[in-house]
Amino acid sequence: MRVLALADEPEEHLIADPVVIRSIAPDVIVSCGDLPAAYLEHVVTLANVPLLYVPGNHDADYRRHAPEGCIDIDGRVVEVCGARFMGLGGSMRYNDRIGGYTEPEMYWRCIRLTLRARATGGADVLVTHAPLMGYGDLDDLPHRGFEAFGTAIDMLHPALMVHGHVHLNYGRIEREREHPTGTRIVNAFRHVVEEVTPRVRPRAAQGVSTA
Repeated sequence: MRVLALADEPEEHLIADPVVIRSIAPDVIVSCGDLPAAYLEHVVTLANVPLLYVPGNHDADYRRHAPEGCIDIDGRVVEVCGARFMGLGGSMRYNDRIGGYTEPEMYWRCIRLTLRARATGGADVLVTHAPLMGYGDLDDLPHRGFEAFGTAIDMLHPALMVHGHVHLNYGRIEREREHPTGTRIVNAFRHVVEEVTPRVRPRAAQGVSTA
């Protein structure tokens, strides 16, 4: 399946002409956060495929106006087109005005969701706003990744992790890295297209839509 992942900065050319997104031909779109609700609404309307999202650290407006026609997967596991997507939004908390968590807070969010995912069919794609610590993050607190995400990857071995938060134009940021488990970790800044092959599951697990 083809995944179009978005994060951090809207790209007007993606929504200026319907031909652009249709030429990408995504099966599903995921937003890794810090994108205006109106932008996601425009994207999902043009693409006419499911759009899943997690909030970034600057998406407080979602509480008043969540992206219509899109699916919030923060703290959830959702199955689309036979692939299971697990979502964890927010960044490291560096002040009280952003959508953030301490490392222990994210660890408990992550472990609860990971155990739920493992019990209901696993996860093919981990969608986060912040990166995994040591995989495309920075040393300063606002852009530091979460160590907790490593627990999810170690337990679930998703084929792909997509995140945002650390803009590629900050300099010397790699678009893609590989975890020792084989999980590809991709920074979705602006947009990236990835191919994912969902793992084969027992018939009982294939019908699960949310967990």
